[in-house]
Amino acid sequence: MKNNHSTCVLAAAWLLLGSSTLANSAALGAKEEPIKLAMVEWTGAHISTHITGQLLEKLGYKVEYVTAGTFPQFSGLADGSISASVEVWMNNVGEIFPKVLAEKKIENVGSLKLEAMEGWAYPKYMEEVCPGLPDWTALNKPECVQALSVPETAPNGRFLDYPAEWGPRAATILADNKMPYTAVPAGSEGALVAELESAAAAKKPLVLMFWKPHHMLSVLDVGWVTLPPCKSDADLNCIKPPGVAKIAWSGFSEKWPAAYALLKGFEMKAEDQQQMMYRIDKKGEKLDTVVKEWIDQNEAVWKPWIDAAGN
Repeated sequence: MKNNHSTCVLAAAWLLLGSSTLANSAALGAKEEPIKLAMVEWTGAHISTHITGQLLEKLGYKVEYVTAGTFPQFSGLADGSISASVEVWMNNVGEIFPKVLAEKKIENVGSLKLEAMEGWAYPKYMEEVCPGLPDWTALNKPECVQALSVPETAPNGRFLDYPAEWGPRAATILADNKMPYTAVPAGSEGALVAELESAAAAKKPLVLMFWKPHHMLSVLDVGWVTLPPCKSDADLNCIKPPGVAKIAWSGFSEKWPAAYALLKGFEMKAEDQQQMMYRIDKKGEKLDTVVKEWIDQNEAVWKPWIDAAGN
């Protein structure tokens, strides 16, 4: 009788283990099919995407990284050839995004909570040059305009704008508010960043269009101008902090349920991302190495996402 009882207990244990394995397999979904994550152009998105990818692998998924443009990625997400895009700046989604979102071919999975910024930035020493900053009216004071004036813009001050092909809006805002400045487009992103870096080193007066997160902001303290009020909600030149979202193919949650739960929970802090960007972009360290180190050091951050995805 004792042996029969042991046999029954063992059989029950195996049954429970089998049920657990089946439940876990069901929660993972199509784990043999790779989840294809969009790799868009900027380093910050590479970091967010590879952290997500490495965590998905911890859950038992296969992951592929697909090179994709900011706008073209939405066609891939709509037809399922791209599974998800982890870092989508909602102020720059083009014409395809709203169409496929309305057709329910893609899904907004939620905010990345990146605390992104876009606007007029200045090195903090500018608060001595232009007393009253960060309020935008401080830029109109004669001593501030004179400090920012250069021969090409005099008597106006010089405002360093985004490269022309980015569709800069600063010139319109300056004109609408009759501010005595000339917006001068940077030749490229590299030129924009190089000028900020050299100006900060020499404590040269500078106000420019910029964004966060950026690797420069891990080593340079900047302020953000409180901009003039927008004319209306429909004002296309109005600059507001951009939302950053996680976007998935509409069939993602059904095909990979646990992966969907992880993606929904995943968040990225701007400060963490900036430090990693600096190591990659300025110190030449490898993306995978930097990302793995963050994962190794931040288990308390990501383990709740894994636990929630596994239940």
